[in-house]
Amino acid sequence: MTAPNYSLVIGTKRYSSWSLRPWLLMRQAGIAFNEEPIRLRQSDTAQQILRHSPSGKVPALKVTGGPHAGLLVWDSLAICEWIAEQHAERQLWPLAAAARAVARSAAAEMHSGFQALREHCPMDFNAKLAHHPVPDKVAGDIRRIVALWRHCRSDHAMQGPYLFGAFSVADAMYAPVVSRFHSYLPSLAGYGDDGTAAAYVAQLMALPAMQAWGEDARRQETDD
Repeated sequence: MTAPNYSLVIGTKRYSSWSLRPWLLMRQAGIAFNEEPIRLRQSDTAQQILRHSPSGKVPALKVTGGPHAGLLVWDSLAICEWIAEQHAERQLWPLAAAARAVARSAAAEMHSGFQALREHCPMDFNAKLAHHPVPDKVAGDIRRIVALWRHCRSDHAMQGPYLFGAFSVADAMYAPVVSRFHSYLPSLAGYGDDGTAAAYVAQLMALPAMQAWGEDARRQETDD
């Protein structure tokens, strides 16, 4: 059997939202890779990460085979872009130019935005930690995400169950938000959801890859 051409350095699955994104994308695309897990929130976590990534953050993708062997990609969105480019046959961005532009905009907004939601509702993948009410800034982030998902789904619902029909980088980028909503917000109706966001959360949480991530997170807790 041919060894995978990739090794993905990731943090503890219970907490590492950034690691979930490329991990989920590669699993959904059927791209083989080795995992190099690093336990977060330990006294030597920073030292351990710096052994792999100059940024001092996870995830990091090591290209271990093929013409680009030795390459390191150390940002979640950059990793997703690399995978989409190198595996164009997987069609990890929408094919239509306009849809692709919107998908990239949505992914970039996730990558750089929603700081209040990140801070108030950190990813705790298997937890049930309902927060009511949330601060105004967090509520604003939630309403924006709900509206964005509704917009994407209204335009692409006929092509499949994900934001742009087929599973794409955009879905991988929002997977940690799906986890946060699942943990903290059992109902999104108060944030403008007409049922679209709730259905999308259920769709992503039911993915075998998301279930596998959750099982690994529980296993890591037991091992700790």
